[in-house]
This record gives sequence, structure tokens and C-alpha cells, in this order.
Amino acid sequence: MKFSENWLRELVGIPADRATLVERLTMAGLEVESVTALGAGLDGVVVAEIVEARPHPDADRLRVCTVQAGQGTPLQIVCGAPNARAGLKAPLATIGASLPNGIAIKAAKLRGVESQGMLCSARELGLDADASGLLELPADAPVGTPLARYLGLPDASIELKLTPNRPDCLGMVGLAYDVAAQFGSAARPPQVEVAPVAGSARRGIRLEAGADCPRYLGRMIAGIDPAAATPLWLAERLRRAGLRPLGAVVDVTNYVMLELGQPLHAFDDDRLDGDIVVRRARAGETLTLLDGSEAKLDDGFLLIADATQPLALAGVMGGMDSRVTAGTRNVFLESAHFAPPAIMGRARRLGLSSDAAHRFERGVDPELPRLALERATTLLLAIAGGSAGPVCAAERAQDLPTRTAVPLRRARLARVLGVEVADADVARMLAALGMAVEATGDGWRVTPPSRRFDIEREEDLIEEVARIHGYARIPTHVPAGAFALAPESESRLPDAALREQLAARGYQEAICYAFVGADLLKAWQLDAGAVALANPLSADLAVMRTSLLPGLAQALAANRNRQQARVRLFEVGRSFHAGGGAPLETARVAAVACGEAAAEQWGEPARATDFFDLKGDLQSLCALGGAPQAWRFDGEDLPAWLHPGRGARLLRDGRPVGFLGALHPRLARALDLGADAYVFEVELDALAQRRVPRAEAVSRYPTVRRDIAVELAEEVAWGALEATVRAALGEALADLFVFDRYSGPGLGDGRKSVAMGLILQDRSRTLTDEDADRHVARAIVALERDCGAKLRG
Repeated sequence: MKFSENWLRELVGIPADRATLVERLTMAGLEVESVTALGAGLDGVVVAEIVEARPHPDADRLRVCTVQAGQGTPLQIVCGAPNARAGLKAPLATIGASLPNGIAIKAAKLRGVESQGMLCSARELGLDADASGLLELPADAPVGTPLARYLGLPDASIELKLTPNRPDCLGMVGLAYDVAAQFGSAARPPQVEVAPVAGSARRGIRLEAGADCPRYLGRMIAGIDPAAATPLWLAERLRRAGLRPLGAVVDVTNYVMLELGQPLHAFDDDRLDGDIVVRRARAGETLTLLDGSEAKLDDGFLLIADATQPLALAGVMGGMDSRVTAGTRNVFLESAHFAPPAIMGRARRLGLSSDAAHRFERGVDPELPRLALERATTLLLAIAGGSAGPVCAAERAQDLPTRTAVPLRRARLARVLGVEVADADVARMLAALGMAVEATGDGWRVTPPSRRFDIEREEDLIEEVARIHGYARIPTHVPAGAFALAPESESRLPDAALREQLAARGYQEAICYAFVGADLLKAWQLDAGAVALANPLSADLAVMRTSLLPGLAQALAANRNRQQARVRLFEVGRSFHAGGGAPLETARVAAVACGEAAAEQWGEPARATDFFDLKGDLQSLCALGGAPQAWRFDGEDLPAWLHPGRGARLLRDGRPVGFLGALHPRLARALDLGADAYVFEVELDALAQRRVPRAEAVSRYPTVRRDIAVELAEEVAWGALEATVRAALGEALADLFVFDRYSGPGLGDGRKSVAMGLILQDRSRTLTDEDADRHVARAIVALERDCGAKLRG
């Protein structure tokens, strides 16, 4: 919300300077984002009139202008502005002036012709960003008058960063009420007169969208002057609010929106056919909007239409075909109330942004449409002439928002604020905000004005009292009492331990959006059970993620596109699936890796990351829990996004908890990763389970190592061999590991050899060779029986 400081001071008495006003606004929750001072450094700049403009003898783009500046003798000015012409009134910086941009004006020769000053654009004066030509002043501007005095300067353009719950301050009148309450003064809203009705033309209005549009008003104004100029005072207020004057009709609707907070729209009445209909769009309907874009609509959009065609996207933007043009003489003014849910997100779905959508999404006072229509009519008749017809109205009273009284307890107010506020001050502050206040035995019953959608409960009223009373006046107390520290369970690993382990193995933590695009999940075949957002920020952030991997893969691609060949990323976060009520959230750990297995170095030959590198990283996480026997890998039921020959499923205590492997080549190409990418994703709760540490004495008896090599089918996994040996030997097996694997000549097709080391130990005595041989024999029997293996000579 951007506005002129002088305009605000006209609407409310402010007994403070600009700096104090800015501070009070920010401290009351209306954060001031920027303040741009206007009119400083304009000494020596006056209103001037170009009497004659002739071509420069030596420059095609320059003109030699004879200018009357109220000094008696005309001045000669050399000017390069394309709109310099005889009869134009424009600002003139006289000799000795110093402009806001630092230019000092002095007599000079331009291409051999003397120039006695400088005709100025709005940007050169620090009034606007427009530098396309001279700032054109009205024909009745008095020549010789100091420009600052004529334009009502000095002034300041103040921009507020309003929170979504304060749409009432998106209009100057609503803002004035808030400022009045802060400074203990009274707001002076404009007196809106009922416009005289001089015509009888009217249009029927049909409301066919239910509660989405419970109130719609319109009025025909015939015979306006399409060439009527916008008054300087109105144009300047628009300009200082960040809007460019476009013409009388559009300027009036924009002005009323800024003043009252009610967006309006003007149609060229000659282009309308029959009744005005407020309805839902039909599937496949299209509408060319004012910005030239073509909107493809569905029944999620609200339309303003006539008997034959769509006219405007309700609450967002008007249509090109029914717009007001330079030749429009008859207009139909629209002023309506749209329910916020009917407008929310519609502009973003089309990649648009408009002042109307910004306001309607947050909520506009339902009582404003008639007031705004009368105000706009009065202004337009005064500026462009014409005759107004009667107001045409249609409404669904049962669907209009109602005001409900909210109780405020005196004791509760004191308890929350920690300070006593006098009853008279509470009543005064709330009344100054436009609320109806009724005293009760234990406090007050407060009915908010229709513009305050955010006042729903007692806490909202307490916040209002705190804002107006002043947060700085509320004492600060250090919380008292002892805090109970929550004990950390030894049976669960802290998330930080998992993060530190992955960081130690060369991964960097990423934080990705919990929102992703529906198309991205579909590409991963992870769209089943996805939770769609009702009001997404954009189409690329329209659903909640069902897995952490799509976001991580996008981050990996972004890094590779920035010349990072070796990328290791992990994330600890939540995935979301549709449930019976609220979405089901699952905490997960995921990682992606591509590029070389090791960072650039000279100690060993370079090689690409492979499946076993990633498996080793994941096993290091599993080992933190101290229960290696609980984990197992297999190749069953792999998801479609994994490479069919380089993927595995991870199980804990027989329950599937995650997957790892290379991405499917087709998916990797679709994501444009440019290299093989390896990923894993595991449920956090499974990794976080930890066996409670137990101290044990170091055994006095030595271990014995025995190595065996077995031949078996290629498809038998190491996990099956390990489980078989551990089951056969029990506590006698202290450790088990693979130290060689072979397939090729000497073995049949589909056969492999696996060599493993068995570390044997008995805690009560020293094992003899006969004991060790007996354990090995048991292991071989079990491998032959359960895995189809045979001992190699």
C-alpha cells in the first residue's frame, strides 16, 4: 500500500512530524517499508509555457524553445524532449537551481545555441520514474508559480508492508481511522454525496454464483467527454501512490479504490449486450484480459458476463473487448462484493497480479460497493460530464458477512498485557477504530465495523488495545519459574547425530520446499495420495511432497547446471500423504549423489560413484543405532523410479523402511541430470531407533579367524549369506565380513564365488582349533542347505 503523506494528513489530524508518523505506524503493526521524500530541491523550478518551438539548426533531435516563465522577458531554452511543443506548460529549472538528481543549472550553449535553463521531466525532478518527455502541466497552470507550491509539495510517498489480516488499511479512509486512534485525533472521511440521476437507462443484473458474489451494483453513465483531462490533484495522488494516470474514467476508479479500498471496474457500455451476469466460468472458456494475455478458464473462476460473452475475470482483471477506450462516451460502472475464497489464488494461477485481486483476496468491506459507486459517479460527472442512470443492484442478503459482537474481559486484558489499561482508555481506543463498544460487568462487548474481518475473538481485541496503547508502554518482564528439561531417550538417536554422520561422509544438508509441482511427482510416479493446496503460490508449488527425493533431485540438477560435477546432498524432512482428515506426515532422511566417488586428489585413481558407495553411506547411518543384525537389503518390490538392476530395498526387523539405488535412466533424462545419480530415502524413525548402550568387559580370551570361500548362484544376495551364518553360529560369531567376490572363467554361467572372514570367540575360554573347525563346518552345512552354496577347494 503506497500513499501520499499529504493526502493522509487531509483525512486525519496528525500532531507529529514525518519521522514520528513512520515510527508509530511501524510500531502499531503497519510496517513502513519505504519513505520517498518528494519536492525537496525544487527551489528555482517554476511553471513555464513554451511560446514557440523551432528545430535546432545543427541537431535533428533538439528544439530551440521560446519560453515564458513569468519574468517578463522570454527565455531561450534548448530542449530534446519529444513532446516539447508550442502551448505546452511544463516545469522550468532556471539558472542557479540545483535539481534533486544533482544537476546544477547554468547558462550553456548546446550545439552552438545558448540555453538559459532546463525544461524538466518528472524523473529529473524526483517526482516519478517517467523520463519519456517533459512533465506536462494543465493548461490553466499559472506561469511563473513555483512548481513546489503548485503541486502541493513537499510531500512523501510512504509504502506500507501490510499483513494479510489488515485489508482495511488498503484504503486511505481505513488507514485514517487507524492513525486517528494512534494519535488520539479524529478521522475526516470524505463526504460522499448521492449523485444526481438524470437518465433512465439501466441493465438487469443476475447473480448465478451463489455466495461467491452476494452483492453487485452497477450504473450507466452516458455522454461523458472522452477527452476530459484528469485534474492535477487527482493525478498527483495517483502518481504518489505508484499508479500512472491513464485517463479520466480509469483514474476515477483507481482513485476511489485507493481512497475507500473498494475496487471498481468500468465497461464500455456500447459493447455490452443485455443483462450483466455473475457466474462461474465454463470449461474451455477463454477471455482476453486487459494486459493482452489470454486466460484459459474452468469452473474455478468467477466471471462477469453479458448475454453473449465473458466480459471480465471477477475481482481480478477486466476483459480487452469491453474495455474503456479513448473513444468511449457511455460507461457502465461496476461495484461489487466478492467472497475472498472465490478470488484467492485465481490471479496466481494465470500468472497475474492486480490491485483488485490483492484486495478481494484479503476481504473488502461488504458495505462499500454503494458508497464507492456514488463517489466514483460524482467524481466522473464532475470531470467528464455526462448523465448518470439509476443504480442497478442485486444481492443475496443471506450470504453477506455479518458483524458479531466479541466479548472482552477486563481481567483477561490485564493478564495478557501484563499492565492495567484504564477502562476509559480501552473504550476510547476501540471506538476510535470504528468499533461499537458496550460496557458490561466484567468488561465490554465490542462490535467491529464491517471493514474489520480480522476481529473474531477476544485475543484480536486485546491485540488492538496493545497496538494503540503502544507496545513500548507495555513493561518487559523476565519469565519466572524453573523450566523442566525434557530428558533425552537413550533408545533414540538425535536427528543431529544422523546429520553429523552424513556431513562427515561428504554430504551437504539441503532444505527444499515441502511444496512441489504435480507434474514433477507424476514424472516420479509418486503422485498417488498427493495433497493438493487450496491456494498455491504457483503451479510449481501446487501439491505437498510425497517424498523428499524429487526436491533433492532438482537441487542436484541446479548444482550441476552451475558447473558442480560432484554433488552430495541430504535432507531430513517430512513427506505428506492424504489421510482421512489431516495429511499423514512421515519424517524421512534422503540423499542424492553423483560425480566422482572421491573429491579430486592424487592418492588413488578416479572413479565414478556407484551403488556400493551409496550403500556404504547408508550402512554407516544404520550402524549408529548399534543393531546391525536388524538391517537387511533385498531386491523385492522396487519402486518405478529406481534402476531395475541397481536398486535395493532396506528392511529393519523384516519391515520395509526405505530404498536406495540408481535413478531409472528414463527419469534421469526427464530431469536433465546429465549423469548417473544415486539416491536413498529411509524413514527417520527406523534409523533413529538405538540399542541402549551397555558396558561390557573386554574379553580375556582371543578371537580366532577362519576364512571360507563358497560358490553359489549369482542372484543370492550377501544379506542372505550373512543371515544364514549368523543364525547357525549364534554368539560364537563375533564378526563376519566379505573380503573377495569373483565371477568369470572357472565358474559356470550365473555363478559367483564369495570369500568371507569369520571372527570366532568364546567369552568363557580360549577356542581350540577343533572348536573353530566345528563352527566352520556348521556354517558350511547351513550355507549349503539354505543358500545352495558349496565350499570351494
